[in-house]
Amino acid sequence: MADYTKKIMITGGAGFIGSHVARLFVKKYPQYLIVNLDALTYAGNLENLKDIESSDNYVFEKGDILDERFIAGLFEKYDFDAVIHLAAESHVDRSIIDPLAFVRTNVLGTASLLNTALQSWKGRLDGKLFYHVSTDEVYGSLGEEGFFTEETPYDPRSPYSASKASSDHFVMAYHHTYGLPVVLSNCSNNYGSHHFPEKLIPLMINNIRNKKSLPVYGKGANVRDWLYVEDHARAIDTIFHKGKNGEKYNIGGFNEWKNIDIVYLLCSIMDKKLGRPEGESAKLITFVKDRPGHDLRYAIDATKLNKELGWEPSLQFEEGLEKTVDWYLQNEDWIKHVTSGDYQRYYDVQYVK
Repeated sequence: MADYTKKIMITGGAGFIGSHVARLFVKKYPQYLIVNLDALTYAGNLENLKDIESSDNYVFEKGDILDERFIAGLFEKYDFDAVIHLAAESHVDRSIIDPLAFVRTNVLGTASLLNTALQSWKGRLDGKLFYHVSTDEVYGSLGEEGFFTEETPYDPRSPYSASKASSDHFVMAYHHTYGLPVVLSNCSNNYGSHHFPEKLIPLMINNIRNKKSLPVYGKGANVRDWLYVEDHARAIDTIFHKGKNGEKYNIGGFNEWKNIDIVYLLCSIMDKKLGRPEGESAKLITFVKDRPGHDLRYAIDATKLNKELGWEPSLQFEEGLEKTVDWYLQNEDWIKHVTSGDYQRYYDVQYVK
């Protein structure tokens, strides 16, 4: 093995956010060895990483974070300096259908990783780092005003957010109890290329293209702060290299939108790009029964990350959304591959009445 200055394991590196993080680190830091660990469940896709799969400083390992023996073997094989932990079940709707799957992956999986890292790094914690990537959903729901800060008390409302809140607590517990070097970040909703099409924006793009119904929960009044995924990857890079041990950082796009307004904007963009009459795609909007425990509003205050570490979003939402739409329109084969099998069965259960 070459003499790398850092050996980093990225968990969930074949997923949406993870693949962007892996790509950034592999390309930006040729002196680092990046080991991508992914179980390749429905949302993990090696096609996301075709452009770096032959890079000298990149290795893919297929495995489950719950397999402690396998994970311990990876630590022994590569002698990691750091873990960037993104592997997670992440879709609220799926967590309502099967909450225990989220407990297993997000809580037990994270605890298992923490324990293995601690045992592997025992007596030599200097220069090591466990970076846990989390979500703003752990904070619960906001009213029409205010923002989530790093001091906002946790108040999760779904099995997904409860499982992520628990994993956050385990990370900080390992820091305070055992001295494990950690950083933690909580991000707002991501959008961009390679996003599995069960989430709002890629779901709508795919359905508009295929002239299928556009299912919107309730009245579409729920508000989210949207962050371009490549900006999130840059933030993770910044926190990994500059973040203070034991600190947490909120990552947001300073960019709040109602769900229904995003859907209308996507309809407008898609009509222009597909050469359809203006307003045609908006006729596909269908309001469906609201999700149980659907949080009204999330909004992240990323001032700490901006002031202390110098990060800020690189583009405005409308520009990022156009780039995202262009990518999906140019990568129809990718969509076809990931929307077969398990995805179609899930979609039928969730949206087809």
